Amino acid sequence: MANIVVVGTQWGDEGKGRVIDLFAKKVDAVVRYQGGSNAGHTVVVDGEKFVFHLIPSGILHPGKKSIIANGVVIDPEQLLKELEELRERGIDTHNLYISTNAHVVMPYHKDLEVWEEEKRGKNKIGTTGKGIGPAYMDKAARRGIRMGDLLEKETLKEKLSLNLEIYHQLYGFDYSEDDLMQKLLEYGQKLKTYITDTSLLIHNLMREGKDILFEGAQGTLLDIDHGTYPYVTSSNSTAGGVCTGAGIGPRDISKVFGVAKAYTTRVGEGPFPTEIKGAVGNLLRKRGGEYGATTGRPRRCGWFDAVILRYAARINSLDELILTKLDILDQLDKVKICVAYNCRGKIIKDFPGNFELWKECKPVYEEIEGWKEDTSKVNSYSELPSAARNYIKRIEQIGGVPIRLFSVGPQREEIFATT
Repeated sequence: MANIVVVGTQWGDEGKGRVIDLFAKKVDAVVRYQGGSNAGHTVVVDGEKFVFHLIPSGILHPGKKSIIANGVVIDPEQLLKELEELRERGIDTHNLYISTNAHVVMPYHKDLEVWEEEKRGKNKIGTTGKGIGPAYMDKAARRGIRMGDLLEKETLKEKLSLNLEIYHQLYGFDYSEDDLMQKLLEYGQKLKTYITDTSLLIHNLMREGKDILFEGAQGTLLDIDHGTYPYVTSSNSTAGGVCTGAGIGPRDISKVFGVAKAYTTRVGEGPFPTEIKGAVGNLLRKRGGEYGATTGRPRRCGWFDAVILRYAARINSLDELILTKLDILDQLDKVKICVAYNCRGKIIKDFPGNFELWKECKPVYEEIEGWKEDTSKVNSYSELPSAARNYIKRIEQIGGVPIRLFSVGPQREEIFATT
């Protein structure tokens, strides 16, 4: 498989975790390259549910290296909790590697995120309160604490003292430096066997001819540069983030797979042109179990947006697409695909770069016959109802990306090739 990237093409929650789990069987290492514990990847194995926030879901496959690269911001407490939960469930965690340059999410980052959301009032972003944005803010301000610092007492003390002074002066936050120091040093001791130069590790694997899978969190429209700003995350969740977030060059990437739901969801605030209110939206939410893996918040549900897909294909250089949760649409008489937007009386087929304009866009739909059949038991593309196959083909045509796989359930074995 060489070096492949899996990215979300919508607002996240597309089912990347189960795709990573599927592809992990064929690679030697899985690398998480951005985001933090604000993300949740859910994988169901033999009816058993695993939810990952920081650790690559490839860790479920024995012998595969799971790498948390430098572009991730790490909450050590959450990481240790995930490790303990995996061990209790009999999962081997010895093949986990953590970048020495990954930044640490601190308690004051979480407090600041909550404080900022309160100050925004009706203009709140809808963050998870996990401290991700402020952690990246400190990283950009060149005062962040990194995982390697947890192993260097004097360096840690110097950085922590500076940050505590800044957060006190700017926000009035007060923390015990001694208590924080003790806790951080304890985290460092518990995690020191995992901390290493992951960029070098990845390059050594590539030199050995190993296959590597790069996974991000969130989705294309939550990218800090290319998403629906300001309702975005604080890192580059698109394929471009792989290079900086994992420490590799662009020529090292062999192929980029996009993941999309057969409909669209988003959690948090911000415009959502194809959002469905009422009975149909509630049906999709109930059938799809559309509640955040991290926060439990109900996701907003809408029709498939092919304008977004075309945009994601361009931004990420998508080679192929994986379509998930097709079975959730089984009960609908009609299904819709957004093929364009009506923006101030003008029909546009490309995603507008002007966010203020996009907020006013209305969807232009193409309506397709539903299949009104249970697809959850099919075992191949040919077994799908013809209307369901037509839906997949139409998304391919309008979106401009070939669909390689589709899923009709959360289990490992419920995903199939289209050819």
